[in-house]
Amino acid sequence: MMAEAGHNSMNETNRTRAKRIYRLARLLDSQFKLPGTSIRFGLDSILGLIPGAGDTVTALMAAYIILEGWRMGASKGTIARMLVNLVLDWAIGSIPLIGDLFDIGYKANIRNIHLLEDELGVAFKDL
Repeated sequence: MMAEAGHNSMNETNRTRAKRIYRLARLLDSQFKLPGTSIRFGLDSILGLIPGAGDTVTALMAAYIILEGWRMGASKGTIARMLVNLVLDWAIGSIPLIGDLFDIGYKANIRNIHLLEDELGVAFKDL
């Protein structure tokens, strides 16, 4: 069978990685919805309420997304942009309350997924 463009051209290992990090990014950034609004948030915002440790724990989970992107063959430029998103999210997210509001709006992990999707030419949600 001939490989088609998009997700069909990815090998099974990378498809599994893409699905896993897509689910993780959604869990961290947009899994939950504030009732009566269109505001979405995730564990990043919730765990960020724990001073110090919460943002560090979610940053480690976000680093896993970057690691998998590297394993999937993302370029150094894309990895660098992903790292900037991570550091910015961690640094500003560490500021009590302001950081939690920032996390709700910035969604660094979803941004990183979009960077990978753009580079790889694949919509991870469609896998």
